[in-house]
Amino acid sequence: MDVYEAVTSRRAVRGFTDEPVSRAVLERVLAAAAWSPSGSNLQPWNTYVLTGAPLAELKKRAVERVANGDPWDEREYEMYPAALKSPYRERRSAFGKERYSALGLAREDWEARQRAAIANWDCFGAPAALFVYIDRDLGTAQWADLGMYLQTIMLLLRAEGLHSCPQMAWSQVRETVEEVVEPPDGLILFCGMSIGYEDPEVSYIRTGRAPLDETITFVDGRCPASPIGQVAS
Repeated sequence: MDVYEAVTSRRAVRGFTDEPVSRAVLERVLAAAAWSPSGSNLQPWNTYVLTGAPLAELKKRAVERVANGDPWDEREYEMYPAALKSPYRERRSAFGKERYSALGLAREDWEARQRAAIANWDCFGAPAALFVYIDRDLGTAQWADLGMYLQTIMLLLRAEGLHSCPQMAWSQVRETVEEVVEPPDGLILFCGMSIGYEDPEVSYIRTGRAPLDETITFVDGRCPASPIGQVAS
């Protein structure tokens, strides 16, 4: 699989088979992902990989907690600004509509949406998951490094024929995750990531992307700020 195919075939899969993911494959992916770029080579990621009984125990605790209606843990970072401006607000809204439409759920059917959300805590059936932490004393540039590291992992998983689903939702039950992985003091849980082989029987709608002329501007000297597709005369 070439890089372009890995990038375009990567998506957040929300339905996995129970086929195990070998330790050797996970080690190979994470060893290569360690070459992800980071400012001054800080390598700010702290990653915990769960499979087998430890992952089953975490799933059990998280599902029970959410099913019991226990309150969320306070996130240690802001996932979205309180007031998203355009065009980000519209993109988020469109994603939500597409997501629940694919599941056949009405916006007002809160109970059904809650049942669907609980699948997060079962890792959508995935047999492997990782949880990525960052030192709370690091800055926003290091959080960007974390994003590049996670993307590298996801692309390498595609090269291995695997899929993934990054889940910031795990930060809402971070104390439950801590009970299982026991990280040292001073780390913030950024996200979890479900890993496995896609279940082809789970339907989905591929989330689209904004056209390039909404997000890309060429500054090439031919004409001022040439948008995509515009040719200088």
